[in-house]
Amino acid sequence: MAGVVVVSRALALIVAAFFSGYHVVLGLYSINQPASSMPILVAMGLYVVATAASLWPDSPMRMSLPLALFNVAVCIAIPLIVGSQLDASAGYLGYATWYVAAVGTLMTITATRKRTQLALIGVGALVVHSVLWAGVGALAQMGVIGSVVWVVAAVLLSRALVKASRDARQYARAEREASGWHAAQEAHLYERQVRLTQTMRLAMPMLRRIVESNGQLSEAERQECRLLEAAIRDEIRGRRLLNPAVREQVMTARRRGASVTLLDEGGIDDLDGSELEVVLNTLATAIGRTSADKIIARTSADSGNIAVTVVGLSSPDPAVSALGPDSSGEEEVDLWIEIPRQVAPAVSA
Repeated sequence: MAGVVVVSRALALIVAAFFSGYHVVLGLYSINQPASSMPILVAMGLYVVATAASLWPDSPMRMSLPLALFNVAVCIAIPLIVGSQLDASAGYLGYATWYVAAVGTLMTITATRKRTQLALIGVGALVVHSVLWAGVGALAQMGVIGSVVWVVAAVLLSRALVKASRDARQYARAEREASGWHAAQEAHLYERQVRLTQTMRLAMPMLRRIVESNGQLSEAERQECRLLEAAIRDEIRGRRLLNPAVREQVMTARRRGASVTLLDEGGIDDLDGSELEVVLNTLATAIGRTSADKIIARTSADSGNIAVTVVGLSSPDPAVSALGPDSSGEEEVDLWIEIPRQVAPAVSA
């Protein structure tokens, strides 16, 4: 596996600072060539201030717009200041044209810090000044072409890094989405397997009985089939509302003729372990203690303090009750319990 070379930002700033300072040293070395040294020192001061602000350690990766504009203004001013103190017709000026490399370095830093358009404007101003001041033939001799190459390379590299970073974020997001989709599919498959196993465990004995009797079932066996069908429906609609105690109490209530409906709407998906068991055991106790004809247990749809709401309805008219749990008629609330998400354990006396 190939290693990845990581260059710290501090090291990059130190190298850039030394490289920028080298141009100032060259300017000081040739300070006697200009007609006056004071404008040269002013130009050096502007360059040092702009470079220091651009390489400030705590600054963000993207250079601020005011600082980038200031750098461009410095790159326009320095050639004018230094050029006014030099004789373009003198031929080779040596290190007196230090500002050419300085402008290229400052604009390279600006381009690296994601201000590519302004960096191109700054180096373009240097080219225009050099052509007007010394002619096209002096571009190579003064090093202007090299400065332009540095800035263009920095612009291309900066854009390539931005694109690579954007692609990396897109790939990472796609990987997370793919992982989430894969996990969801595995969860669905596991859920189907669990439900299928539970359904087979409940229905297989009765299915065998149906096969053995060629479908000739007694009334008691038919009633048992209805109870099994309701239990299987609970496994689908009730999901996390079920544990052995709840299943037992629900079946007991149905055997005495009550209609029981369990609806899990995802309100207790975040409960697990002992917290979920306490809630379900409380639900089983509530179902076992009521004699209501119709029992409805539903998880809370919101994220409040209530985990499960249990309602028991009874008909005051025995004749109406005899018609079945779905018969019409006025019903009285026999049970109303809101089970909190955190049930306090009972304290033994």
